[in-house]
Amino acid sequence: MKSRTKARCIALQVLYEQDMTSHLPGSIFEERLVDEPLDPSLQEFSRQIIFGVLPITKELDDYIAQHAPEWPLDQVAVIDRNIIRIAMWEFAVQQCTPVKVAINEAIELAKYFGSDSTPRFVNGVLGALANRSNEIHQAFASIVKSKSG
Repeated sequence: MKSRTKARCIALQVLYEQDMTSHLPGSIFEERLVDEPLDPSLQEFSRQIIFGVLPITKELDDYIAQHAPEWPLDQVAVIDRNIIRIAMWEFAVQQCTPVKVAINEAIELAKYFGSDSTPRFVNGVLGALANRSNEIHQAFASIVKSKSG
């Protein structure tokens, strides 16, 4: 597994566990690092994903719901939602990863963690969201600013 993929994998595990439990994300992250050590730069990348996604989860989910109307969000598997959230954060919110790379990475995570239909679902939703990446980036710039300030 490529190193940045491994960092995304840990971020996904943390986001998934945090979604399913009341565990603190920082504690979950530290536990994951014991099992899967990462280089400091990859730890930071994983940390940025986790703490970049968490404060804007509701807003990310609103966009996901718009682009997966046949699947009410509460019926989308938790792992699938978190894979899409990570990719969206990378290509639309933070713009730290090219769209195609973020989608390909999300599909790889979907193949590893999801069901047989997850890669196709993730690809379809992210493909639709990618067409609006600049609009999403602008919307989240103000959301992130209002939440941090």
